[in-house]
Amino acid sequence: MISRERSSHAGNQYSGHSGKPQVNEDTLRTEKIQVERKTFIFTLKENPRGRFLRITEDVGGRRDTIILPATGLADFKQVLDDMLETYSELPEEVNDDE
Repeated sequence: MISRERSSHAGNQYSGHSGKPQVNEDTLRTEKIQVERKTFIFTLKENPRGRFLRITEDVGGRRDTIILPATGLADFKQVLDDMLETYSELPEEVNDDE
């Protein structure tokens, strides 16, 4: 069987499946933490549009990513600090297995 269809990105500057042009990114810093069976990768990056934090969760090879513009980092930290404060005030978790 011969396909007469062309690849949607053949012969142009686009790559991948998103249809967006590839943008050069510089990595400024990367940190990785392991929490139970999950790995979280925090990567501070920069491209021509600005700086941003990419947070990737990897669970057994399945990856999910969020991207936070650097202009929102202080707000993100404040919300996280508030969550940690609330968590520290909660009673200890009860384990039903005991």
